[in-house]
Amino acid sequence: QVQLVESGGGLVQAGGSLRLSCAASGSIFYISSMGWYRQAPGNERELVATITSGGITNYADSVKGRFTISRDNAKNTIYLQMNNLKPEDTAVYLCNALVKKYSGDWYTEYWGQGTQVTVSS
Repeated sequence: QVQLVESGGGLVQAGGSLRLSCAASGSIFYISSMGWYRQAPGNERELVATITSGGITNYADSVKGRFTISRDNAKNTIYLQMNNLKPEDTAVYLCNALVKKYSGDWYTEYWGQGTQVTVSS
């Protein structure tokens, strides 16, 4: 009913940059918040950054100053500008959204399939 599609991942050298995007589509009335999470092999999924529809952001300490999350509410899309990438940033990055499908609906959490980010040293 609601789909999140990530794009923009790839292989970069340490110090390089990538820009991820996540587009939400389907039965969407309102998106309260969206965010990026990441999961490396053997690791727990961790929050990278979130943003509310009002523009309030939250970042993991490890990415503050390097990553910037932004949102285009009209397009139901978020972006993650990742600068000064480090090998420890290597992970599958997953998009998350808290979606209200119609007026009066409760919020439902959705996840994308993820996009691979690999940073070489």
